[in-house]
Amino acid sequence: MEQLEFFEIPSPCIGVCQSDARGYCKGCLRNRDERFKWLEFSDAQKFDVIRLCKQRKRRRQLAMLKARKAQLVEERAKANPSLDFQELPEESLDSKDFKLD
Repeated sequence: MEQLEFFEIPSPCIGVCQSDARGYCKGCLRNRDERFKWLEFSDAQKFDVIRLCKQRKRRRQLAMLKARKAQLVEERAKANPSLDFQELPEESLDSKDFKLD
């Protein structure tokens, strides 16, 4: 027996509709095919696209955070060249005992 669909899966579009350098929409982070074929996709495909969009958003936020952190380190180094603001390599940080609950 086929399950009835009560709710339509809404498009993640927020109305920005501009592509970035990689071809993803700056608003919803869908690629060209995902935008143009949205109405043809099954519900499972739509959920998958939404999952991918969330993943892309997290990656973009992390990249922006890293860029901002590098910018702050550079600004601090310029402001006071006598101090060393270089970051420690990750290997030097011991996090073996650290656990998330």
